[in-house]
Amino acid sequence: TPKLKFILALIGLAALSRLLPHEMNFTPIGAIALFAGTYISDRKQAFLLPLFALLISDILLQLVNGSGFYRDMIFVYGSFALVTGLGFMLRGREQRQTIMVASLISSILFFLITNFGTWLMYDMYPKSAAGLLSCYVAGIPFFKGTIMGDLFYNLALFGTFALAKWKFPVLASAK
Repeated sequence: TPKLKFILALIGLAALSRLLPHEMNFTPIGAIALFAGTYISDRKQAFLLPLFALLISDILLQLVNGSGFYRDMIFVYGSFALVTGLGFMLRGREQRQTIMVASLISSILFFLITNFGTWLMYDMYPKSAAGLLSCYVAGIPFFKGTIMGDLFYNLALFGTFALAKWKFPVLASAK
């Protein structure tokens, strides 16, 4: 459908932006997951598309600079799957405030899950409550990039889609 094609084009462009130089964690994948969960009606496609975009961009990053694959990938992918589920709860409630709150929740989920994965999978911190807390504290500087990236890309994706629906009503009515 025209709506799905437009959504896929937005997601594809956002995913490609991950390959551009950017501040640490200022990436589109969290926004892609939230956007897909909100607007792709087929739940299986909604889950698979952001993970596929992440995988393709990880492969390209691996080929370009060797940074695409890492030991705790399962936690990154899992956090984005949860964010897609958050997008399901956003369906029919796509106002500025709810999108912003969902964006912040997705940033927090990503921070908590991926830092837990870092603590668990690497020997950088003691395997204790104090070690886990140290890992979270050490991740705080990266959290700024996550929040700003999620807010920026959610504004870009949801805003572009809202403008497109206004300009091309077929996008608003199509399933």
